[in-house]
Amino acid sequence: MAVADIMSRLAGAFNADAADDLEATFQFKIDGDDDFYISIADENCTAAVGEHDDPDITMIMDVDTLTAIVSGELDGMQAFMTGRLQAEGDVMLGTRIGQLFDLD
Repeated sequence: MAVADIMSRLAGAFNADAADDLEATFQFKIDGDDDFYISIADENCTAAVGEHDDPDITMIMDVDTLTAIVSGELDGMQAFMTGRLQAEGDVMLGTRIGQLFDLD
C-alpha cells in the first residue's frame, strides 16, 4: 500500500467524536516511501505529504509496518514495543491513534 493510499484511508477513517478538543500534528517518517503528516484541529483531519515544521509526535517506521498498522494487522503499541515503530515527542499522543481512526 502506497503512502497516498494510506493518507486517504486515514482521512476517511477519522473519528471526529474521539478527537474532542484535540489539536495535534502526527508526523510519519516512512523508510521506503514519502513522509507525511496528519493535523487534527477543530474536530477536522487534514493530511499532507512532506514534513511539518513542528509536529507533536514523530513516528518512524518502514512502509510495511505502516501498512500493517493501517490495515489492522498490527497494533501500534505492539509495533512500538517490538522496535518496528520508533516515536519522538509526545509518545502518549501516539496511543490515541486507535481511537482517532476507525481502522478495522
